[in-house]
Amino acid sequence: MKQLKKKRNKLISKIIEVEQFKKDKKHLFELTSTELEYEYFRVQSKGHPHSSFGSIRLNNF
Repeated sequence: MKQLKKKRNKLISKIIEVEQFKKDKKHLFELTSTELEYEYFRVQSKGHPHSSFGSIRLNNF
């Protein structure tokens, strides 16, 4: 349970780094873990491969 919360917080932080604070009128903390993972990978795939966000990698994925 503690690891899940830590992973959620890390995903939220990474998404906020690209100045995205909501998804479909929901705050990020209201999303499920699956929704957060999807949103993280969606935002990451939009980033340019040589940008600072494009080079971010989460461990244990």
